[in-house]
Amino acid sequence: MAQDKLFSKKRKVIQDFNFGHATALVFDDMLQRSVPFYAEMQRMMAEIAADYAQPGTCVVDLGCSTGTTIITLDHYIAPDVRFVGVDYSQEMIKKAKEKLAKLGVKRELEFICRDLNEGVEIQNASVVILNLTLQFVRPLYRQNVIRQIADGLNKDGCLILVEKVLSNDSNINRFFIKYYYDFKKRNGYSKMEISQKREALENVLIPYQVEENIELLKSNGFSSVDIFFKWHNFCGFLAQK
Repeated sequence: MAQDKLFSKKRKVIQDFNFGHATALVFDDMLQRSVPFYAEMQRMMAEIAADYAQPGTCVVDLGCSTGTTIITLDHYIAPDVRFVGVDYSQEMIKKAKEKLAKLGVKRELEFICRDLNEGVEIQNASVVILNLTLQFVRPLYRQNVIRQIADGLNKDGCLILVEKVLSNDSNINRFFIKYYYDFKKRNGYSKMEISQKREALENVLIPYQVEENIELLKSNGFSSVDIFFKWHNFCGFLAQK
């Protein structure tokens, strides 16, 4: 696994974060060092997905990146369930295909390159996953994405949503961000790396408050929503149609 050193050198100009070739090469390391309890979250999502996945339907991973979630799901979900991975980065999809081929994943699987800002088509799905993905969709288009997911889900299907979130109290929010940066420091990131990546993400990753995410889900086709994971400014939601 290549180590994430994308922001290890001082940059004169910080460009917006992207999911191109350089990011795809180190993305697995980046996630493990940047997302608290990442492996446990993967296990929890797969556990939930296994209970909702129905034979003859599909499980859709929107923002599948390098395929880590799909690989985890493969160990939990029956082989008669079809997988679909969607990502707007061809480099991420290429990396995902390489990983799946190396591991010998055999089930029916399709990858689609698509920008969620332009909408998404969901058909015959019992589970849809948005793992740290919706936060990169421009707020103007998020309602449309959630509505299309709900419309495409089968009855009693679910959406698993994991997001960075904001506290509705500015003081608490400041503490949570501090705890998060301390977490990244413990995992080997320097202050400069953290600062430069924060600047790169400023106009790209736009988080909502917990209550805003719940309202977004409930007002666009989901009958019930609960939280299955929470760590400071990270939150996992389970929304049932």
